[in-house]
Amino acid sequence: MNKFMTVFLHTFLSKLKAKSFLITTVLFLLFIFIAANISSITSLFDSEGEPEEQTVAVISEDQTIFEQLSERLEIGESNFQVDAVDTSLDMAKESVTEGAYLGVLHITMSNEGLPEATYYTDDMMSMTAEAKLSQELEQIKIAMATNQAGLDQEIISSIYEPMEFNTEQIAAGGTDGGSIKTEEELSGARGLVYVILFLLYFAVISYGNMIATDIANEKTSRVMEILISSSSPVNQMFAKILGVGLLGLTQMALFLGVGYLILVQKQEELVGGFFEVFGLSEISISTFIYAIIFFLLGYFLYATMAAVLGSLVSRTEDVQQMMMPVILLIVAAFMISMIGLSNPGSQFVTISSYIPFFSPMTMFLRAGMLDIPIWEIGLSILILIVTIIGMALIGARIYRGGVLMYGSSTSLKDIKKALQLSKKE
Repeated sequence: MNKFMTVFLHTFLSKLKAKSFLITTVLFLLFIFIAANISSITSLFDSEGEPEEQTVAVISEDQTIFEQLSERLEIGESNFQVDAVDTSLDMAKESVTEGAYLGVLHITMSNEGLPEATYYTDDMMSMTAEAKLSQELEQIKIAMATNQAGLDQEIISSIYEPMEFNTEQIAAGGTDGGSIKTEEELSGARGLVYVILFLLYFAVISYGNMIATDIANEKTSRVMEILISSSSPVNQMFAKILGVGLLGLTQMALFLGVGYLILVQKQEELVGGFFEVFGLSEISISTFIYAIIFFLLGYFLYATMAAVLGSLVSRTEDVQQMMMPVILLIVAAFMISMIGLSNPGSQFVTISSYIPFFSPMTMFLRAGMLDIPIWEIGLSILILIVTIIGMALIGARIYRGGVLMYGSSTSLKDIKKALQLSKKE
């Protein structure tokens, strides 16, 4: 036990103090800070060289249309205003290029007495003003057309009023299917599923490579020969998996903690945005529990594979090639989960939720977004645990022989050689 703890603490502390880990952590924290304050940062740059209040110049043949347009924009709280100008169209265009106006709106009247408009701007990438002006002028045109036809405006308003359309989920199998998730719960679960899927994907790619590279480095420096004589290879494998796992949890706890503090400080600004979309306050406790369970099981499954494959190579340059099967599996699981977000009840997602290499993502996806029987979740967890135990037992044998292998080794065929070496010990 003392030898296990020695390797465990050495793995954790050495990685924790590594410059690469510290730089990566600082960069991610900086990214979180920038992402949370992106609006404030961009506003600093946007304010340079632009008028403090954006204005669209309007040249109209009918002054009443300009007045109606101005009133509608004020009611709609647009981020720009309109200004009637009494100049030629060419002079107004020149004012736009000089930065005095955001654009020029030229309103003319058709033969039927209805408005037509052309919008001139020097920034075709920002079409927010164009869309808003077009929308408001369309409403003005409808009002004028209905008046000309002698129709009551209230009748027209009722025709264009959106129909009330609600969606309610019914439990599969009638009333025996369990409780029904509300739209708020479904929205919150979707947000948490997004977060956990990305965290698990990041953890497997980053920390799995870290485990494999660490083992390859020890073999390259011949430190492995000293470690084998003082501690069993199995103890080394699980000590490294747990050590890097604790390192990953520490790093992610730091990310989530800083992110949470930023969200709390900017909660009023994010009301209606982040919290409305993700609705984390509406998630049930069971969904959080499933998130932790499937995250940990997924990590241990892929970390065990990474440790075994890392023991087969003797050079760090070969780690990426040997880790390719693990990366392909996690990418496949991630892609299935992304597809499943739009249709979590599909048969394809359901079947993949029982395949251990995919279930950490896909079963959590189903558990978070659907009301499925508890036995399905339990069965998937049981299959995962059995797979991890089986892989750990087989992986320990491969690891025991793999750490004694030196030379070029970039093929999975070397697993057979590693098993043969483990029997000779």
